[in-house]
Amino acid sequence: MALPGPVEVTGETVLVNRLANATSPYLLQHADNPVDWWEWGPEAFAEAKRRDVPVLLSVGYAACHWCHVMAHESFEDQATADYLNAHYVSIKVDREERPDVDSVYMQATVATTGHGGWPMTCVLDHDGRPFFAGTYFPDQPRHGQPSFTQLLQALTEAWVERRDDVGATAVNITEHIAARSVVDGAGPLDRTVLSAAAAKLAGEFDNVNAGFGGSPKFPPSMVLEFQLRHGGPGAAQAATTLERMARGGIYDQLGGGFARYSVDARWVVPHFEKMLYDNALLLSAYTSWFATTGAPLARRIALETADFLLDELGTPQGGFSSALDADSEGAEGTYYVWTPGQLVDVLGEDDGRWAARLFGVTSDGTFEHGSSVLQLGADAADQERWGGVRQRLLAARALRERPAEDDKVVAAWNGLAIAALARAAGVFEEPRLLGAAVAAGQLLVDLHLVEGRLRRVSRAGVVGQHAGVLEDYGCVADGFVALAEGTGDGRWLDLAGRLLDTGLEQFADGEGGFHDTAEDAESLIARPRDPSDNASPSGHSAITQALLRYAAMTGSGRHRDAAEAALASVRGLAERAPRFAGWTLAAAESAVDGPVEIVVVTAADDEVGRQLAVRARSALGAVVVVVTPEQAGSSTIPLVQGRGLVGGAAAAYVCRAMVCERPVTDPASLVW
Repeated sequence: MALPGPVEVTGETVLVNRLANATSPYLLQHADNPVDWWEWGPEAFAEAKRRDVPVLLSVGYAACHWCHVMAHESFEDQATADYLNAHYVSIKVDREERPDVDSVYMQATVATTGHGGWPMTCVLDHDGRPFFAGTYFPDQPRHGQPSFTQLLQALTEAWVERRDDVGATAVNITEHIAARSVVDGAGPLDRTVLSAAAAKLAGEFDNVNAGFGGSPKFPPSMVLEFQLRHGGPGAAQAATTLERMARGGIYDQLGGGFARYSVDARWVVPHFEKMLYDNALLLSAYTSWFATTGAPLARRIALETADFLLDELGTPQGGFSSALDADSEGAEGTYYVWTPGQLVDVLGEDDGRWAARLFGVTSDGTFEHGSSVLQLGADAADQERWGGVRQRLLAARALRERPAEDDKVVAAWNGLAIAALARAAGVFEEPRLLGAAVAAGQLLVDLHLVEGRLRRVSRAGVVGQHAGVLEDYGCVADGFVALAEGTGDGRWLDLAGRLLDTGLEQFADGEGGFHDTAEDAESLIARPRDPSDNASPSGHSAITQALLRYAAMTGSGRHRDAAEAALASVRGLAERAPRFAGWTLAAAESAVDGPVEIVVVTAADDEVGRQLAVRARSALGAVVVVVTPEQAGSSTIPLVQGRGLVGGAAAAYVCRAMVCERPVTDPASLVW
């Protein structure tokens, strides 16, 4: 396969490599590297075998700061590229586009180094087996770490002179990866297990700064959802964590939306990239916090986060982009940080000093070069002044160079956004959020659902070729169930059922668990399988949640049995490491309660019906459908069928496992 070769760009001749033909924004970032990159595929391995050279696999994503650093230091360097081109076949992979490839080789990286991260750098034999794995390597020796070129030279020497040792290492690493694919179950996730998990989480809580662990500190969205559903001391800890994050630098105090994580333990300085999955999950968490407490801060942050999704990540086709970059103007965070002098320049002396006090901006700074990340320790007493200051700062910030956008649409993360927006639309009585969720759902149906199977990504209205993985099926199915709840339209429930049936047919392992790739997917050196949550729900926990909620809407025993078997298969994980099983625990918390199923039948303009709906939607983990009498009369949703007004009045039906109590017409009497 020949290189695309030179092209003319704005009057200049630029050499581009094979990645110029890619759809991934991350791969396109490397299209003008002097490295002779290949995309992942059999052609690259065939070329390596023909030349008898190893494969250099580099995995990252568009919003990754250190990926940009390594690209600038090494992949844009002609001498480094010349060495790579002479001694390796180099493959570049977008981890968000190919999570299966990322998962397999991240296991190898963690197994050999004890940690993981991106950029990920692996060296493979002709069968794809890794004999070296690591992450970022600098262009010069630093802190006891070899330079990237030194590493490449040493691995080339090993490949040429000690091929037997290389082969043995590759076999050992591959066998280790395969051995990790085991079922981890020991019985149902019952109330005893959930209480023990809640107690373990409470014991691991950071009582000083909130959240879990030290630095870096990630938003524990899925764990917070479990703590809120479970109640008790954990619910108070979750509320504290949500407030600390909302007031810290990890939250964009001007534009809304959360950064990926905080580099410190106090939520002050973020790693500035903003991911769709984080903000979708946090929208859900703040919605749950508001639903249980009515906290004004929860409402404000939830709605601002929803607006961030719509305004900053919304695509022209109706979906949601993957991320905003951390960098702009060649450095991290410059779009977001301020000095006292900059505040005065924009706002004038009085408002500038007032804003500096409000946001904790000092001459020493909390970030680099005396700049500060904005924090909001307490809401402004003068809300009118705050509103004006915020708008003027936003206008000034808009003149800065905006971080780049990774505008590919990932099916799974759009499923998370759909579910979060649909639920927030009901809790906050904001129909526009439901409209956005429906538009994103329709995009997935029209573009990503090809011959009954999901495709992982699209970009600019063009669907990619990569097959959906388990998290895509689980998250999209759950999003479609949420649309059925929010709209009362059974079409969405039918679509969810089809995706779940494919999930059971193609991904189930026959022992209650699931593989991350389909039975008919591309064969890798190991079939990925990891039920633990990371920054987003695992495929296993996502499909478990969707199976449970679909069964609640339909009464399907087959799907309920599959959900219970999936929960049981990861009991060991839930007991051992509940911080990495938050979404599974949240699903289990709902499962032991039924889950609760509530149908509200009300005329559109009925105030009592509205109050019943508001009350019903405060039930965390419940399936809640609000319909008009006309919708109920023609509904194809089994849970809704047969419901109606009671004596001409709006009514709420509370059920568990499709067995319902007497309907209530008084919001104060609505309990579950």
